[in-house]
Amino acid sequence: MASRIARILLATAAPATIFAATPVLAQTADDLAAMRQQIAELKAEQQRAAARIAQLEAQVAVQPVAAQPVVSASSAPAAMQAASAPSNAPVMFQTAQYTPGAAAPVNPAGGSAPGPLPASVPSKLTVNGDLRVRYESNFGDPAARGRDRGVIRARLRAAYAVNPWLTIGGQIGTGDNDDPNSTDQTLGNFVDDLTVSLDQAYMRGTFGNLTLVAGKIPQPFVRTELVWDGDVNPQGLSAAYKLPLGGGASVKASGLYFLVDEATGGADSRMIGGQLQFETAASAPIKLELAAGYYDYRLSSLAGGDTGDFRTNRFAAGGYLSDYNLLDVVGAVQFNGLGEHWPVRIIGDYVHNFGATTDQDSGFGVDFLVGRGSKVHDWRFGYGYAETGVDAVLAAFSHDNTNLATNYRQHTLLVDYVVVPNVLLNATYYRYQAKSPLFTTAFSASEWVDRLRLNLLVNF
Repeated sequence: MASRIARILLATAAPATIFAATPVLAQTADDLAAMRQQIAELKAEQQRAAARIAQLEAQVAVQPVAAQPVVSASSAPAAMQAASAPSNAPVMFQTAQYTPGAAAPVNPAGGSAPGPLPASVPSKLTVNGDLRVRYESNFGDPAARGRDRGVIRARLRAAYAVNPWLTIGGQIGTGDNDDPNSTDQTLGNFVDDLTVSLDQAYMRGTFGNLTLVAGKIPQPFVRTELVWDGDVNPQGLSAAYKLPLGGGASVKASGLYFLVDEATGGADSRMIGGQLQFETAASAPIKLELAAGYYDYRLSSLAGGDTGDFRTNRFAAGGYLSDYNLLDVVGAVQFNGLGEHWPVRIIGDYVHNFGATTDQDSGFGVDFLVGRGSKVHDWRFGYGYAETGVDAVLAAFSHDNTNLATNYRQHTLLVDYVVVPNVLLNATYYRYQAKSPLFTTAFSASEWVDRLRLNLLVNF
């Protein structure tokens, strides 16, 4: 019985790691929300374990004296007993930790039936969300007027533990329901009602180190917004297997079958992708993370697409001019020697499209971040640079921080400040230009354009 309870305590899946690389610097709020969603799902799994432990302890209470003793919550590994606390890494790199739920008390009367579960056993349902209000200013383009606007984003997500191995979850959010990489809406009372849509709806099965997720699912890959925007939630099936290596290091293999567009009269559009990830212990003075992925797109049907999906890729006669077979390598190194408030992190991403029919087939991004940005009065500062060729990535699912999803050079500066718990102030500045004048009509490639964003984010 004790070994069975110990297995339940250890059967908590590790959350996905999310890298930040230019132009993801402005998406710290998005990544924070994504990590909160992962934490909520893990909490749901932990709650299932706590409830099961309570039931088992109650059953043990009525067994003969010679029965094997119950393993208490205090017998769990130290990492699981630690209070929940963000790591020194930026919020998008945090690993969740938990305090196990209290077990049911032993029945002193030794009756034939266990007593009711105590009120301390947590609910199987977890609910959380976020609200972001933004001021945005666009300037610097001599061929167009400057534009200022207010932007809002609201998201509400929930997860329910059906049983010890199955969780269902979902998320609703504002934004254009035909835009896969944005939940933002411009404020204006002539268009009075905000559009709300179902961003996620999935079921997750956890079987030891193996996790399967089906539906409209959270992003399963280590990523930067060079390739994957933070709001993209693939529709399909993912699988992940994580293997601990000892000393806190681990290897994780992930796969995704992504339904891009379904056609009634022809071949569907889809993507089959896989990624291998390695990371060292989070507590190490120098932490290393490395992920390599390959994404093979077959874009036979584009019936469900529009100009907002095709964006800055080369496109003519109803189809893409390039195929998209992407090799994406992401790495990060973090130095913790300056104290818990001032971790130093360098993140890099390189992508190459083997299916491109142009030499504009590659892209890269490098970020430098100093500070934590996760506890009250924390500061974090960042600078990043990125550039991509016009067909280096599939623009439908890459970043939407500026008007150029591909074919750009971009500098990014950010400052984060945590005002009070769950309230973050952020300022992000972009300075960008088209990389090649052959593939843009928006503005001259010689002109640098500016975008400033001031964000207030509240999480609950």
